[in-house]
Amino acid sequence: MASKDSNGTVYECSGPEHAPVIALIHGLGLNRQTWRDHEPEFARNYRVLNYDLYGHGESTPPPVKPTLSLFAEQLRDLLDHLNIEQCAAVGFSLGGMINRRFALDYPGRASALAILNSPHERGAEAQKAVEERAAKSAAGGPGATLDTTLKRWLTPKFLATEPDRVEEIKQWVLANDIDIYAQCRWVLANGVVEIIRPDPPLTVPTLIMTCENDTGSTPAMSHSISSEIAGSQTIIVPQLQHLGLLEQPELFTKPVLNFLDQLFF
Repeated sequence: MASKDSNGTVYECSGPEHAPVIALIHGLGLNRQTWRDHEPEFARNYRVLNYDLYGHGESTPPPVKPTLSLFAEQLRDLLDHLNIEQCAAVGFSLGGMINRRFALDYPGRASALAILNSPHERGAEAQKAVEERAAKSAAGGPGATLDTTLKRWLTPKFLATEPDRVEEIKQWVLANDIDIYAQCRWVLANGVVEIIRPDPPLTVPTLIMTCENDTGSTPAMSHSISSEIAGSQTIIVPQLQHLGLLEQPELFTKPVLNFLDQLFF
């Protein structure tokens, strides 16, 4: 059953109450249902905190213009609300930027990071393309570039054979407020600048994953993130695209659990 904290964040908890905590952070335009196929496995041995970002799903709109630091603060406040001192922050896409910001802003609160399909330094041409897509979202709302976006997110096979799942993802995105979605897309487009080559560097145990054919969060980006976090691990999932964790969730759940189990058990 979902609950809501005093800031308007809607969340659910599952798994053993006194086990190490995993916080699940979804991506832009999505919601906590992103983790539906992962959560049962995570919850076997971990306390799982799954929540909606401000302006997404059932959570309240952001109290101020969204930034990575605002979303990091949202997680900190939710942990405080639940009397949780530390969590392993598992973030997808924008969520993988938020968990890095969280670890930088609140030292000691992240016991581990899993950064999944998350962007990093893009280069001038790619950065321009991302900013142009963000501008189109501002002009036309979440649906403005959605069909093109889905072709970047999902494989042709999945688009052809899983129409109900594709429609569900569409509806998640279309449910977003036009202005808030545009603001959050701008955070995704520009927020990477503030988490590149952090000083002091992150020292949290970290797993970085992406998919071979993810054009927005490329294998090269994942290796670049890894190069900035000493001792981190990198896994490239073959063939899939940006939403590989929805197409084949087990290819993400198992490596994340293997990584965490080595730390906690």
